[in-house]
Amino acid sequence: MTLSFLPLEIKIALDNLNLNFLTEIRLRAGQPVIIEYRGNYTYLGSFGATKLPSSALICGELTPILGAAMEKSVYVYSEQLKNAFITVDGGVRIGIAGEYVAEGGRIKTVQKPTSLNIRIPHEAKGCADGIYATLVDVNPHSTLIFSPPGYGKTTILRDLARHTGSKLGLNVLVFDERYELSALDGNGKGYNLGMNCDIVRGADKLCGFANAIRVMKPDIVICDELYGEGDFAAVRYAADCGIKVLASSHYSDKAKLKSLPFDCFVELTGIGKQAIIYDKTFNIIGHCDTICAVRDNSIG
Repeated sequence: MTLSFLPLEIKIALDNLNLNFLTEIRLRAGQPVIIEYRGNYTYLGSFGATKLPSSALICGELTPILGAAMEKSVYVYSEQLKNAFITVDGGVRIGIAGEYVAEGGRIKTVQKPTSLNIRIPHEAKGCADGIYATLVDVNPHSTLIFSPPGYGKTTILRDLARHTGSKLGLNVLVFDERYELSALDGNGKGYNLGMNCDIVRGADKLCGFANAIRVMKPDIVICDELYGEGDFAAVRYAADCGIKVLASSHYSDKAKLKSLPFDCFVELTGIGKQAIIYDKTFNIIGHCDTICAVRDNSIG
């Protein structure tokens, strides 16, 4: 993971933290820097976390920070900017608030940023042990993991990819639309997703699923953040091909989710808390842990 695009005073302040427990940095122009650290929001001061707003660093202009994150190449990130975020080295995802420029009813780009939400990815090896043992091992079930943002869906999917590819001997296709599941650092090194995993990055699910399934012939597809009818249609296509899908979504409308071609659903209730397992009609069939004793921030 690299945060080299941040201003020097913020990088120096972060050196006083254990980055294994840093999950979010919120920058708002002219306002105190806020971080999510050890599961709680607090301020970032010159010497690390502080509860005192008077001791917090004050964020300056955001355009130079965003420009540094994109290495001055807006073109490379143009498609991501249409969704008001970019993903940089190490899978660090930067959400952007500012002036949204629309064209044809859709966002074309974002300019004049006023806030940046920097989400820090982590590995938590073992966090998916319970889900894997219950729903994937021996007889894989198509499974959708759902929760509000920030509950660890991507981290769990990454751990499931490691389990599934290494233990079952099946061909696993990791469809990484947002460059997060298999996050690459500046040296081209990514998260270790285990054996038998093929990775497709960047394409949207609706156009990418059909091609990737045809050429790679997976037994299982793993993908993050289903939203909208295009993504749902992609999952239905995979199901029609007899392929199991392990996916995640922010959607919480169970009536909507029930219409999707999944065998089971897993509702995350918080980082490290027990998850609720449902069958396809949303009857509760069990609970499982999503706890990992050590949070591993390394890539590899």
